[in-house]
Amino acid sequence: MQTEELLTIVLTVLEERKGQFIKTLDVKNKTSFTDYMVVVTGTSNRHLKALCDHISVTVKEHGVIPLGLEGDITSDWVLLDLGDIIVHAMTAQTREFYQLEKLWSVDAAKEK
Repeated sequence: MQTEELLTIVLTVLEERKGQFIKTLDVKNKTSFTDYMVVVTGTSNRHLKALCDHISVTVKEHGVIPLGLEGDITSDWVLLDLGDIIVHAMTAQTREFYQLEKLWSVDAAKEK
C-alpha cells in the first residue's frame, strides 16, 4: 500500500472517531525513520487508546500490520507506529506540553 493511501485511511478513521485538532507533519526530509507524523488530540485517555485501536484494526483490514503500539487506557499519550506513518494521540494538556508540531517544524541548519 502506498504511504498516501495509508495516510488517507488514518485521517479518515481519526475524523470518524472524533479525533480533535488533527495535524499531519511531513517529516520526510527531517528524519529517516518515518515519512509522516499525525498528531491528534483525544477527549480522554480511553479515547486516545480507542483512536489508535480503531486505526490498527482498519489498516489490518487493508493488509498493513502495525509495527507497534505504545500506551494504554491510563496513558496521556498513545503512539501507533505504522512504519511510514506514526500516530501520536495525546490529551490536550500533554500535546501542549510537548509541542511536537513546533519541534518538527524547525528546519535543519544549513550547511556552510
